[in-house]
Amino acid sequence: MSELHKFLFDGLPVRGMIVRLTDAWKDILQRRASNTDTGAYPAAVRELLGEMAAASVLMQSNIKFNGALVFQIFGDGPVKVAVAEVQSNLALRATASVHGAVPAGAELAELVNLQGGGRCAITLDPKDRLPGQQPYQGVVPLQGMDGEPFEKISEVLQHYMRQSEQLDTCIVLAANDEVAAGLMIQRMPLKGQDNLAGATESRQDEQDAIGASEDYNRIATLAASLTRDELLGLDVDTILRRLFWEEKLLRFVPQDGDQGPHFACTCSRERVEDMLRNLGQEEVAQVVQEQGHVEVGCDYCGAQYRFDAVDAAQLFTAAQHQAPGSSSVQ
Repeated sequence: MSELHKFLFDGLPVRGMIVRLTDAWKDILQRRASNTDTGAYPAAVRELLGEMAAASVLMQSNIKFNGALVFQIFGDGPVKVAVAEVQSNLALRATASVHGAVPAGAELAELVNLQGGGRCAITLDPKDRLPGQQPYQGVVPLQGMDGEPFEKISEVLQHYMRQSEQLDTCIVLAANDEVAAGLMIQRMPLKGQDNLAGATESRQDEQDAIGASEDYNRIATLAASLTRDELLGLDVDTILRRLFWEEKLLRFVPQDGDQGPHFACTCSRERVEDMLRNLGQEEVAQVVQEQGHVEVGCDYCGAQYRFDAVDAAQLFTAAQHQAPGSSSVQ
Protein backbone atom coordinates (compact mmCIF):
# COMPACT_ATOMS: atom_id res chain seq x y z
CA MET A 1 0.00 0.00 0.00
CA SER A 2 1.33 3.44 -0.93
CA GLU A 3 1.81 5.75 2.05
CA LEU A 4 2.84 9.28 2.99
CA HIS A 5 4.16 10.29 6.42
CA LYS A 6 4.64 13.88 7.62
CA PHE A 7 6.55 14.94 10.74
CA LEU A 8 8.05 17.89 12.59
CA PHE A 9 11.16 18.15 14.73
CA ASP A 10 9.88 19.29 18.11
CA GLY A 11 11.06 22.80 18.95
CA LEU A 12 13.02 23.20 15.72
CA PRO A 13 12.09 25.02 12.50
CA VAL A 14 12.50 21.84 10.47
CA ARG A 15 9.83 19.63 8.89
CA GLY A 16 9.95 16.42 6.93
CA MET A 17 7.99 13.84 5.04
CA ILE A 18 8.59 10.43 3.55
CA VAL A 19 6.66 8.66 0.79
CA ARG A 20 6.60 5.05 -0.34
CA LEU A 21 4.78 4.28 -3.58
CA THR A 22 4.09 0.59 -4.07
CA ASP A 23 0.75 -0.30 -5.68
CA ALA A 24 0.45 3.14 -7.31
CA TRP A 25 3.92 2.87 -8.83
CA LYS A 26 3.49 -0.72 -10.02
CA ASP A 27 0.19 0.24 -11.65
CA ILE A 28 2.00 2.90 -13.71
CA LEU A 29 4.68 0.43 -14.83
CA GLN A 30 2.22 -2.37 -15.63
CA ARG A 31 0.07 -0.13 -17.80
CA ARG A 32 3.12 0.91 -19.79
CA ALA A 33 4.41 -2.65 -20.12
CA SER A 34 1.03 -3.89 -21.37
CA ASN A 35 0.94 -1.26 -24.14
CA THR A 36 1.77 -3.21 -27.31
CA ASP A 37 2.83 -0.03 -29.12
CA THR A 38 5.45 1.02 -26.60
CA GLY A 39 6.34 -1.84 -24.26
CA ALA A 40 8.07 -1.43 -20.91
CA TYR A 41 10.38 1.47 -20.15
CA PRO A 42 14.13 0.74 -20.10
CA ALA A 43 15.47 0.21 -16.57
CA ALA A 44 17.16 3.62 -16.32
CA VAL A 45 13.96 5.36 -17.41
CA ARG A 46 11.91 3.41 -14.87
CA GLU A 47 14.23 4.59 -12.13
CA LEU A 48 14.10 8.21 -13.34
CA LEU A 49 10.31 8.24 -13.60
CA GLY A 50 9.89 6.52 -10.23
CA GLU A 51 12.02 9.15 -8.52
CA MET A 52 10.00 11.87 -10.23
CA ALA A 53 6.74 10.28 -9.08
CA ALA A 54 7.91 10.12 -5.46
CA ALA A 55 9.26 13.68 -5.60
CA SER A 56 5.99 14.98 -7.05
CA VAL A 57 3.99 13.54 -4.17
CA LEU A 58 6.39 15.16 -1.70
CA MET A 59 6.12 18.55 -3.39
CA GLN A 60 2.33 18.44 -3.74
CA SER A 61 2.00 17.46 -0.08
CA ASN A 62 4.23 20.34 0.95
CA ILE A 63 1.91 23.06 -0.37
CA LYS A 64 -1.71 24.05 0.17
CA PHE A 65 -2.90 24.00 -3.40
CA ASN A 66 -6.17 22.88 -4.97
CA GLY A 67 -5.05 21.67 -8.35
CA ALA A 68 -2.41 19.67 -10.15
CA LEU A 69 1.32 19.81 -9.57
CA VAL A 70 3.08 18.82 -12.79
CA PHE A 71 6.78 17.96 -12.67
CA GLN A 72 8.49 17.81 -16.09
CA ILE A 73 11.99 17.02 -17.25
CA PHE A 74 12.74 17.61 -20.91
CA GLY A 75 15.83 17.86 -23.04
CA ASP A 76 17.96 16.48 -25.85
CA GLY A 77 18.73 12.92 -24.73
CA PRO A 78 16.88 9.68 -25.47
CA VAL A 79 14.27 10.76 -22.91
CA LYS A 80 12.65 13.72 -24.65
CA VAL A 81 10.22 14.40 -21.84
CA ALA A 82 9.23 12.76 -18.55
CA VAL A 83 6.18 13.91 -16.61
CA ALA A 84 4.73 13.16 -13.18
CA GLU A 85 1.43 14.77 -12.18
CA VAL A 86 -0.16 14.75 -8.72
CA GLN A 87 -3.56 16.15 -7.80
CA SER A 88 -4.38 17.68 -4.43
CA ASN A 89 -5.99 14.38 -3.36
CA LEU A 90 -2.66 12.63 -4.16
CA ALA A 91 -3.99 11.01 -7.34
CA LEU A 92 -0.86 10.26 -9.36
CA ARG A 93 0.04 9.54 -12.96
CA ALA A 94 3.35 9.58 -14.86
CA THR A 95 4.74 8.97 -18.32
CA ALA A 96 7.90 9.37 -20.38
CA SER A 97 8.64 9.72 -24.07
CA VAL A 98 11.70 7.71 -25.10
CA HIS A 99 13.38 7.85 -28.52
CA GLY A 100 16.46 5.82 -29.28
CA ALA A 101 18.61 3.49 -27.23
CA VAL A 102 18.97 4.05 -23.49
CA PRO A 103 22.33 2.90 -22.08
CA ALA A 104 22.16 0.62 -19.07
CA GLY A 105 22.77 2.53 -15.87
CA ALA A 106 22.45 5.92 -17.59
CA GLU A 107 22.35 8.91 -15.25
CA LEU A 108 20.23 12.05 -15.59
CA ALA A 109 22.65 13.93 -17.86
CA GLU A 110 22.93 11.00 -20.25
CA LEU A 111 19.16 10.48 -20.33
CA VAL A 112 17.96 14.06 -20.78
CA ASN A 113 20.82 16.56 -20.88
CA LEU A 114 23.35 15.41 -23.48
CA GLN A 115 24.04 18.87 -24.94
CA GLY A 116 23.30 20.90 -21.82
CA GLY A 117 19.84 21.97 -22.99
CA GLY A 118 17.81 19.99 -20.45
CA ARG A 119 15.26 21.77 -18.28
CA CYS A 120 13.13 21.06 -15.25
CA ALA A 121 9.67 22.66 -15.08
CA ILE A 122 7.27 22.60 -12.14
CA THR A 123 3.76 23.79 -12.91
CA LEU A 124 0.90 24.52 -10.52
CA ASP A 125 -2.38 24.30 -12.41
CA PRO A 126 -5.39 25.45 -10.34
CA LYS A 127 -8.43 23.18 -10.46
CA ASP A 128 -10.87 26.09 -10.66
CA ARG A 129 -9.13 28.84 -12.59
CA LEU A 130 -10.39 32.39 -12.40
CA PRO A 131 -11.02 34.24 -15.68
CA GLY A 132 -7.67 35.04 -17.24
CA GLN A 133 -5.74 33.07 -14.62
CA GLN A 134 -2.79 31.11 -15.93
CA PRO A 135 -0.91 28.21 -14.32
CA TYR A 136 2.23 29.14 -12.41
CA GLN A 137 5.39 27.61 -13.82
CA GLY A 138 8.98 27.68 -12.62
CA VAL A 139 11.78 26.47 -14.89
CA VAL A 140 15.42 25.76 -14.05
CA PRO A 141 18.25 24.20 -16.09
CA LEU A 142 19.57 20.74 -15.29
CA GLN A 143 22.86 22.22 -14.17
CA GLY A 144 24.16 24.28 -11.28
CA MET A 145 25.42 27.83 -11.10
CA ASP A 146 28.90 26.51 -11.95
CA GLY A 147 27.63 25.03 -15.21
CA GLU A 148 28.17 21.44 -14.07
CA PRO A 149 25.24 19.15 -14.98
CA PHE A 150 23.29 17.59 -12.14
CA GLU A 151 23.56 13.83 -11.87
CA LYS A 152 20.39 13.21 -9.86
CA ILE A 153 16.79 14.42 -9.79
CA SER A 154 17.21 15.22 -6.10
CA GLU A 155 19.98 17.72 -6.92
CA VAL A 156 17.76 19.44 -9.47
CA LEU A 157 14.91 19.82 -6.99
CA GLN A 158 17.14 21.06 -4.19
CA HIS A 159 18.47 23.69 -6.58
CA TYR A 160 14.93 24.58 -7.66
CA MET A 161 13.70 24.97 -4.08
CA ARG A 162 16.64 27.16 -3.20
CA GLN A 163 16.34 29.37 -6.30
CA SER A 164 12.57 29.72 -6.61
CA GLU A 165 11.27 29.21 -3.07
CA GLN A 166 14.40 30.25 -1.13
CA LEU A 167 14.00 27.26 1.15
CA ASP A 168 16.85 25.00 2.24
CA THR A 169 15.76 21.49 1.29
CA CYS A 170 17.32 18.03 1.42
CA ILE A 171 15.77 15.35 -0.80
CA VAL A 172 16.67 11.67 -1.08
CA LEU A 173 15.00 9.62 -3.84
CA ALA A 174 15.15 6.04 -5.07
CA ALA A 175 13.10 3.69 -7.24
CA ASN A 176 13.08 0.14 -8.55
CA ASP A 177 10.34 -1.98 -10.12
CA GLU A 178 8.58 -2.51 -6.77
CA VAL A 179 8.92 0.76 -4.87
CA ALA A 180 9.39 4.46 -5.60
CA ALA A 181 10.31 6.34 -2.43
CA GLY A 182 11.49 9.71 -1.22
CA LEU A 183 12.49 11.59 1.93
CA MET A 184 12.35 15.37 2.15
CA ILE A 185 13.69 17.58 4.95
CA GLN A 186 13.02 21.30 4.81
CA ARG A 187 13.97 24.28 6.90
CA MET A 188 10.96 26.46 7.71
CA PRO A 189 11.15 30.27 7.68
CA LEU A 190 11.59 31.88 11.07
CA LYS A 191 8.85 34.06 12.48
CA GLY A 192 8.93 37.47 10.81
CA GLN A 193 10.89 36.28 7.79
CA ASP A 194 9.31 36.25 4.35
CA ASN A 195 11.79 33.58 3.34
CA LEU A 196 15.10 32.14 4.36
CA ALA A 197 17.00 34.84 2.51
CA GLY A 198 15.19 37.63 4.37
CA ALA A 199 17.27 40.04 6.39
CA THR A 200 17.13 39.76 10.17
CA GLU A 201 15.85 42.76 12.11
CA SER A 202 17.73 42.39 15.37
CA ARG A 203 20.66 40.71 17.02
CA GLN A 204 18.31 38.13 18.50
CA ASP A 205 16.87 37.42 15.06
CA GLU A 206 20.39 36.88 13.75
CA GLN A 207 21.23 34.48 16.58
CA ASP A 208 17.98 32.59 16.03
CA ALA A 209 18.76 32.28 12.33
CA ILE A 210 22.21 30.89 13.05
CA GLY A 211 20.78 28.34 15.46
CA ALA A 212 18.07 27.33 13.01
CA SER A 213 20.67 26.87 10.29
CA GLU A 214 22.78 24.64 12.53
CA ASP A 215 19.75 22.53 13.46
CA TYR A 216 18.75 22.16 9.83
CA ASN A 217 22.28 21.32 8.70
CA ARG A 218 22.58 18.61 11.36
CA ILE A 219 19.27 17.01 10.40
CA ALA A 220 19.90 17.35 6.66
CA THR A 221 23.27 15.62 7.07
CA LEU A 222 21.55 12.72 8.79
CA ALA A 223 18.90 12.54 6.06
CA ALA A 224 21.52 12.58 3.30
CA SER A 225 23.18 9.52 4.86
CA LEU A 226 20.14 7.40 3.94
CA THR A 227 21.19 4.87 1.30
CA ARG A 228 19.20 3.75 -1.71
CA ASP A 229 18.83 0.21 -0.36
CA GLU A 230 17.61 1.51 3.00
CA LEU A 231 15.06 3.84 1.44
CA LEU A 232 13.68 1.10 -0.78
CA GLY A 233 13.90 -1.82 1.62
CA LEU A 234 13.04 -0.51 5.08
CA ASP A 235 9.64 0.50 6.47
CA VAL A 236 9.06 4.13 7.42
CA ASP A 237 9.24 3.59 11.19
CA THR A 238 12.62 1.89 10.88
CA ILE A 239 14.01 4.61 8.62
CA LEU A 240 12.97 7.43 10.96
CA ARG A 241 14.26 5.60 14.02
CA ARG A 242 17.64 4.89 12.44
CA LEU A 243 18.14 8.42 11.14
CA PHE A 244 16.69 10.57 13.92
CA TRP A 245 16.84 8.49 17.06
CA GLU A 246 18.28 11.44 19.00
CA GLU A 247 15.57 13.86 17.83
CA LYS A 248 12.03 14.23 19.14
CA LEU A 249 9.62 13.82 16.23
CA LEU A 250 6.03 14.98 16.15
CA ARG A 251 4.34 12.71 13.63
CA PHE A 252 1.04 13.23 11.85
CA VAL A 253 -1.43 10.49 11.00
CA PRO A 254 -0.10 8.65 7.92
CA GLN A 255 -1.95 9.10 4.63
CA ASP A 256 -2.54 5.74 3.01
CA GLY A 257 -5.31 3.75 1.40
CA ASP A 258 -7.96 5.99 -0.18
CA GLN A 259 -6.41 9.04 1.52
CA GLY A 260 -2.88 8.30 0.37
CA PRO A 261 -1.03 8.38 -2.94
CA HIS A 262 -2.83 6.36 -5.61
CA PHE A 263 -2.84 5.97 -9.36
CA ALA A 264 -5.61 7.76 -11.24
CA CYS A 265 -5.80 9.21 -14.73
CA THR A 266 -7.82 12.31 -15.63
CA CYS A 267 -8.24 11.41 -19.30
CA SER A 268 -11.77 11.07 -20.71
CA ARG A 269 -13.52 10.87 -24.05
CA GLU A 270 -14.78 14.41 -23.56
CA ARG A 271 -11.25 15.76 -23.09
CA VAL A 272 -10.08 13.91 -26.21
CA GLU A 273 -13.00 15.44 -28.11
CA ASP A 274 -11.86 18.91 -27.02
CA MET A 275 -8.34 18.12 -28.17
CA LEU A 276 -9.58 17.03 -31.61
CA ARG A 277 -11.67 20.20 -31.96
CA ASN A 278 -8.57 22.24 -31.20
CA LEU A 279 -6.70 20.26 -33.85
CA GLY A 280 -9.25 21.43 -36.43
CA GLN A 281 -11.89 19.93 -38.67
CA GLU A 282 -9.69 19.77 -41.75
CA GLU A 283 -6.91 17.79 -40.07
CA VAL A 284 -9.34 15.41 -38.35
CA ALA A 285 -11.18 14.81 -41.63
CA GLN A 286 -7.88 14.05 -43.36
CA VAL A 287 -7.00 11.38 -40.76
CA VAL A 288 -10.46 9.81 -41.17
CA GLN A 289 -10.05 9.79 -44.95
CA GLU A 290 -6.65 8.09 -44.73
CA GLN A 291 -7.38 5.61 -41.93
CA GLY A 292 -11.16 5.34 -41.77
CA HIS A 293 -11.20 6.55 -38.17
CA VAL A 294 -9.29 8.56 -35.54
CA GLU A 295 -7.78 6.70 -32.61
CA VAL A 296 -6.13 8.47 -29.69
CA GLY A 297 -4.32 6.67 -26.89
CA CYS A 298 -3.59 8.08 -23.42
CA ASP A 299 0.13 8.04 -22.67
CA TYR A 300 -0.57 7.82 -18.94
CA CYS A 301 -3.06 4.98 -18.58
CA GLY A 302 -3.16 3.36 -22.01
CA ALA A 303 -6.87 4.00 -22.62
CA GLN A 304 -7.84 4.10 -26.31
CA TYR A 305 -10.45 6.48 -27.72
CA ARG A 306 -11.79 5.67 -31.20
CA PHE A 307 -13.82 8.02 -33.42
CA ASP A 308 -15.35 6.78 -36.70
CA ALA A 309 -16.38 9.09 -39.54
CA VAL A 310 -19.76 9.88 -37.96
CA ASP A 311 -18.22 10.56 -34.54
CA ALA A 312 -15.61 12.84 -36.07
CA ALA A 313 -18.18 14.81 -38.06
CA GLN A 314 -20.33 15.35 -34.97
CA LEU A 315 -17.41 16.97 -33.16
CA PHE A 316 -17.72 20.02 -35.38
CA THR A 317 -21.50 20.49 -35.62
CA ALA A 318 -22.96 23.76 -34.38
CA ALA A 319 -25.11 21.94 -31.84
CA GLN A 320 -22.05 20.32 -30.32
CA HIS A 321 -20.31 23.70 -29.90
CA GLN A 322 -23.36 25.37 -28.36
CA ALA A 323 -24.48 22.61 -26.00
CA PRO A 324 -24.75 23.96 -22.43
CA GLY A 325 -22.61 22.49 -19.69
CA SER A 326 -19.98 19.79 -20.04
CA SER A 327 -19.50 16.25 -18.85
CA SER A 328 -15.73 16.48 -19.14
CA VAL A 329 -13.87 14.81 -16.30
CA GLN A 330 -11.27 17.11 -14.80
